[in-house]
Amino acid sequence: MLSNFTVIGRSLCVVHNQTCLGVRSVFTTFSAPVWNGKSHVWTAVLQKKDADDAYQEKTPIVLVHGFGGGLAMWCKNFDALAANRTTYAIDLLGFGRSGRPTFSVDPTMAELEWVRSLEQWRKEMKLDKMILLGHSLGGYLCSSYALEFPEAVRHVILVDPWGFPLKPPETERHFNYNVPLWVKSLAHFLSLFNPLWTLRAAGPWGPTLIRRVRPDLGRKFFSDPVKQQSLFDYVYHCNALPPSGEVAFSTISVPFGWAKRPMISRIEKIREDIPLTFIYGSRSWVDCGPGYTTKYQLRPYSYVRVEIIRGAGHHVYADQSEAFNDLINEICDDVDKGLDVEEVKVY
Repeated sequence: MLSNFTVIGRSLCVVHNQTCLGVRSVFTTFSAPVWNGKSHVWTAVLQKKDADDAYQEKTPIVLVHGFGGGLAMWCKNFDALAANRTTYAIDLLGFGRSGRPTFSVDPTMAELEWVRSLEQWRKEMKLDKMILLGHSLGGYLCSSYALEFPEAVRHVILVDPWGFPLKPPETERHFNYNVPLWVKSLAHFLSLFNPLWTLRAAGPWGPTLIRRVRPDLGRKFFSDPVKQQSLFDYVYHCNALPPSGEVAFSTISVPFGWAKRPMISRIEKIREDIPLTFIYGSRSWVDCGPGYTTKYQLRPYSYVRVEIIRGAGHHVYADQSEAFNDLINEICDDVDKGLDVEEVKVY
């Protein structure tokens, strides 16, 4: 008899393919071994048809999704980006169809395990330099990767990145005095569990739960209700397997979404010749302040670009996909021309 996890894994494979239906690029998927062969990173490689030598020589872009997602979340971006350069997308270790290893309970080590798995993946792919693009948690990890392995990074694009600001000291006081007792009690109760435990507890009703709680999520990606349902199914199945990535996220964060090791305290240590671009949605809950602080205070002699996409929320790449795709291709074209290194001043 097949285990429940095997059934879920096979279902994830099906809904992954359904979500990516309509992608016209040459689309290849496979597992890349990491952690000395003890785990794997699920990978998609996209290229345009009849790619010539000039295309192949361009610096590839690597897409890293956020918390609770998977590589199929980039389905509205694949073709536009792959039309110009080889495009890689991965499921972060602990999410999607990637392996579910046991991460360290130490925040620094858990972060490094994620970062080192990305480096092992890069070596497996035989990539020399790459343009790293990370959304939310993926942005945090891409920044951490640039700190650890700068020689492999050509440009870092941080899309509504999580984990940058310091936790304000007044947050706890404000929460303690102004929030009803029942809310504080519920928050404490939920903190005892992994963030997405309710999805797993819902079992086969998980996709329905997502649709009811986040009906806007389907509309961000598709107008067709059938395709919207495939997205709800995909998000559910991405998170129905053992919560390895969630546990690691809980390890590196504190309640209510703050990072234990805020990236704003470390980003100035990224090698100053590595260009950074921050992209925020004008309607997002993510504070764009760290982007401007990085540009004007922390890395004034390096290339730092900050862009706000009007009308987009946290899922910038889906809310305003055309504007997002155009901006990413413009940034990548600047990389090809070396225009993202002109502002660097070394003293």
